Amino acid sequence: MDYVDYYKVLGIAKNASQDEIKNAYRKLARKMHPDLNPNDKTAHKKFQEVNEANEVLSDPEKRKKYDKYGKDWKHSEEFEKARQQRQSYGSNEYGGYSNDFEGGNDFSDFFSSMFGGGGSRSQTKYRGQDYNAEMKIDLSDAYFTKQETITVDGKNIRVTIPAGIENGQKLKLKGFGSAGRNGGPNGDLIITFSVNNNTPYKRDGKDLNMTVEIDLYSAVLGGEVTIDTMAGKVKLKVAPETQNGTKIRLKGKGFPIYKKEGEFGDLYVTYSVKIPTKLGEKQKELFKELSKL
Repeated sequence: MDYVDYYKVLGIAKNASQDEIKNAYRKLARKMHPDLNPNDKTAHKKFQEVNEANEVLSDPEKRKKYDKYGKDWKHSEEFEKARQQRQSYGSNEYGGYSNDFEGGNDFSDFFSSMFGGGGSRSQTKYRGQDYNAEMKIDLSDAYFTKQETITVDGKNIRVTIPAGIENGQKLKLKGFGSAGRNGGPNGDLIITFSVNNNTPYKRDGKDLNMTVEIDLYSAVLGGEVTIDTMAGKVKLKVAPETQNGTKIRLKGKGFPIYKKEGEFGDLYVTYSVKIPTKLGEKQKELFKELSKL
């Protein structure tokens, strides 16, 4: 794996603060997002690098290891352990190395010489780095299980999105990260979903909420109203003397439950009674009569 300078990727100095890292990441992520560059492979690759850089530099512990070990920061514990073992045998071979990583190549060669120099150490396997990506979908799309394509390192990966996925939920695709070392397993691709609510419903986990307007006459005398659910139209009976703000539950008409095929939450409907306007004289007289009763 070639060395990637995460500070250069984000366009920040090595002593940048966490706020500077966050601001740089947000700016570049918006600019390079696949949704804004659907056919630009270079932008897609840059987006992946920006996500990787933010994952490491926004975490103080990971950043500390990266500053010291560069691209091999994930193997820092193995390196320290092996270095201490060699020193305990009286070897001065590595006594002059610097704690400050300055470019990636020197330390990488040093690391390779330590773990690739023969014996059992040459057989040490290391897992590849995880990739992080974001995928945006609409709530109406999340109602059904569907497939989407995401581009990682120039490769198109078909992703099955289970119905019921929530905003901010992560999906792990095993083995779709960077390649392992010395025959080690590949890293994983971790996708974070951003679910845009493009519906009239308010989602609360597996349940949905909506407000339905009914006229005064239906509220007083009773009647029927047809509403749109995510599964189709449903006709409801309005009970006489229904009060404004009355809430009813439609069992099983809510959102699909994640990875539980055929199971759904509930839909809660709140009635909003519409007061009539622009009344004629006869209508006003009738209301006056009612007020006297």
